[in-house]
Amino acid sequence: MPEQDSQELDRAQLGRIVSIQTTSERGGAEYAHVDLLNALVARGHDVVLATNAADLAVGTSVRVRELDLGTKLSRRTALRMVLQAPSILLRLARALRAERPVGVVLVHFKKEQLLCSLLPRRLAPVIVWIEWGPVPAQMRRGPARVIYALAARRASLILAVSEGTGRTVRETGVPSEKVVVMPDLVNLHRVQFYAVGRVETRRAWKVDERTLVIGCIARFQKRKRSDVLIDAMAHLDGDVLLVLAGEGEEEQALRARAAPYRERVRFVPNVRGHVEEFLSACDLLAFAPSPTEADRPRVIVMAQLIGLPIVATHPEGAEAVRTSGGGTVVAPHHDARALADVLRAYRDDPLRRQREGAMGHESILESYDTDKTLRAVESLLQAAL
Repeated sequence: MPEQDSQELDRAQLGRIVSIQTTSERGGAEYAHVDLLNALVARGHDVVLATNAADLAVGTSVRVRELDLGTKLSRRTALRMVLQAPSILLRLARALRAERPVGVVLVHFKKEQLLCSLLPRRLAPVIVWIEWGPVPAQMRRGPARVIYALAARRASLILAVSEGTGRTVRETGVPSEKVVVMPDLVNLHRVQFYAVGRVETRRAWKVDERTLVIGCIARFQKRKRSDVLIDAMAHLDGDVLLVLAGEGEEEQALRARAAPYRERVRFVPNVRGHVEEFLSACDLLAFAPSPTEADRPRVIVMAQLIGLPIVATHPEGAEAVRTSGGGTVVAPHHDARALADVLRAYRDDPLRRQREGAMGHESILESYDTDKTLRAVESLLQAAL
């Protein structure tokens, strides 16, 4: 059989892919997944995103089905979730019934993962979980661990964003052979330095080329240590601007922490749709990793494609920075003063910034393969069937 016909058969075998992703946040995981779905559409797959955040798919070819499953599962909402489970499960079933025939169901967050395990196979023949971060500590012990592990039996495959995340899944009792690490997807051909965007964005920020602009793209959560970046400003003088892009439950606390630095620390919304302009306007990327960071985070890949050096705030980011081919890892653990010393060295050495940025750019082009990642995802989904 010709190779093209074989590929078309493989895509047909997957059937309709329905991704269930309901969320109140807009972060790297949400956008990374939509980009993955969009890439699958471009490769000929039939893909639907069931979500309450239709704007996540704006600018893509991903078809959206409106689906609202209520608030996020947490300790505070657990009892309410139990009481509401029948009605939420009914909403899930209706959404999947409307998309029949369904081949693969992708599930991302704990509430949906637990509830989808109760769906009949005629509605969800194959369920694949995608874990974008570590399994919460409270779900790795006691009754919650048992519930998580039992629900995971219904999943044919669990894709983890990093080795650390995969390890937390296995700690709940999920068989190792069911857990596979999946790298983030970045389109190498779409992300590139944008000279006009740099000029216009820096003008909007009211800074010139003499100012060192430190950019950070991250979800505002406690496990993402953006607070260390802010605290480093106390030890930096001169023309230095820190720009934090994102949203999350810690935003107000971070804004309060940054208040003493006035215009030297700025907050901007998510940069979805104009990430090239944002990164092009920066002189380096500050990376505040979580304890179980992805092996090659999208933000690092994108920054290296732009040509930026990277500074990590903790050895947790060491492997990601080292893999990308440039940057400096700061130790000891999330030390604001040590971070400031490294940032000061970059501020005083623009040639170093250019040199390391160029090295990282070449390294990413040589080592990162978008098509290979997509083929790997397709193969995993086909194997799950």
